[in-house]
Amino acid sequence: MAHKISNECIACGACQSVCPVEAISEGDGKYEIDANTCIDCGACAAQCPVGAIEEA
Repeated sequence: MAHKISNECIACGACQSVCPVEAISEGDGKYEIDANTCIDCGACAAQCPVGAIEEA
């Protein structure tokens, strides 16, 4: 399962820089994860300072 970013996202960008497959992009007010590209490694979730990333 891919990860998803909740509305708790503060748009800091910390997750985007650690994604090994570049599945994370800046969306409207928060970052978004492309479920088709995500390899479910969890690197982004470990980097998120507010815990806004969870398994879908």
